[in-house]
Amino acid sequence: MLALRLVRRFGTASHIAAATAIASSGAAGKNSSKGLVSKRKPLKVDEPALIKLKRERNPEKLFQLFKENAHNKVVVENRFVFEDTVSRLAGAGRFDYIENLLEHQKTLPQGRREGFIIRLIMLYGKAGMTQHAVNTFYDMHLYGCPRTIKSFNAALKVLTQSRDLKAIESFLWDVPEKFSINIDILSVNTVISSFCEMGILEKAYLVMVEMEKLGITPDVFTYTTLISAFYKVNRWQIGDGLWNLMVGKGCMPNVATFNVRIQFLVNVGLAWEANKLLLLMKHIGITPDEVTYNLVIKGFCRAENLDMAKRIYSALRGAGFKPNAKIYQTMIHYLSRAGEFDLAYSMCRDSMQKNWFPSLDSIKKLLEGLCKDGTEEKMGKARFLIILAKKKIPPFSSDALNVMQSIIACS
Repeated sequence: MLALRLVRRFGTASHIAAATAIASSGAAGKNSSKGLVSKRKPLKVDEPALIKLKRERNPEKLFQLFKENAHNKVVVENRFVFEDTVSRLAGAGRFDYIENLLEHQKTLPQGRREGFIIRLIMLYGKAGMTQHAVNTFYDMHLYGCPRTIKSFNAALKVLTQSRDLKAIESFLWDVPEKFSINIDILSVNTVISSFCEMGILEKAYLVMVEMEKLGITPDVFTYTTLISAFYKVNRWQIGDGLWNLMVGKGCMPNVATFNVRIQFLVNVGLAWEANKLLLLMKHIGITPDEVTYNLVIKGFCRAENLDMAKRIYSALRGAGFKPNAKIYQTMIHYLSRAGEFDLAYSMCRDSMQKNWFPSLDSIKKLLEGLCKDGTEEKMGKARFLIILAKKKIPPFSSDALNVMQSIIACS
């Protein structure tokens, strides 16, 4: 009777089965709960789509799996999964699959959101499908999606990767007027960075000049990009002129700008001038970073002024910074070259214990210096460095380790 009342009340197969089991248990009193559980069929739990996509390595199956989940917000709105899928399909050369997936996404409700279309533009860009990215921008109205400076900048960014000068200039000058878009400083900086990378520095500078005529004020990134580009080709007169122009217009340099100039001074052997800039930064309230200190340290090391290099190293630690891999590499290399093997060993040991390993040449030079002394203390230090070298992740090659071992064996 109890089972009958339960069936009438709930009326589902699962509840009928449960009610029957309860009734049977009460009537017989002999079946244990363990026995009842063992007779049930295990439920088949479907693996989440995100996990399936991550594990799938077959391009065709990956394509089909993503296509099946085109309406699954958990998948589509997951930026990492979307990018990873496109990246793997591009790696397999299946650009047809990428086009199919992304074009399909435009027809869905998310295709009306500019932020989502921007993501598709960038995905096409990462796959090297530049024309598809630009066409996506041109066709946004077909999906009922608004077009603003944000999507323009996204398409411009992808287009600059093509290094097609005419296409970039045409897009920059013609498209904004066509779609009533006002370009901003990000547009300018994107093009200037691209032109600098292409080595057409005069055109990059002229873009800044023309944009300023349109009322777009260059920012510190604009000037830093141009200054760096001119310094790299040793046209320091223009680099210095841009620095003066920037300051004269009230645009103050930041730590990146200072580092660019310090890098140039170090490259041309003006270590003391680089150090003056470091002091100037502190004086005007700009905090030097690890890059600043490393550059000045490197400058004094190149000038064979290790005393000043060690002073700057101490100033780095005094400012609350910890040495990074590049600073360790610089100090170990030049200390070993100068024969200061004890200090070089201490730094190399500390660096290796952080899994920051100097170059093989620097380690060899240090090992040779320690072994040349021949004392048991120095040999022990050399052996300990090899123990640390064997723990490197990822590991040194067997040839590299054999080279290190041979240095000790010959001593």
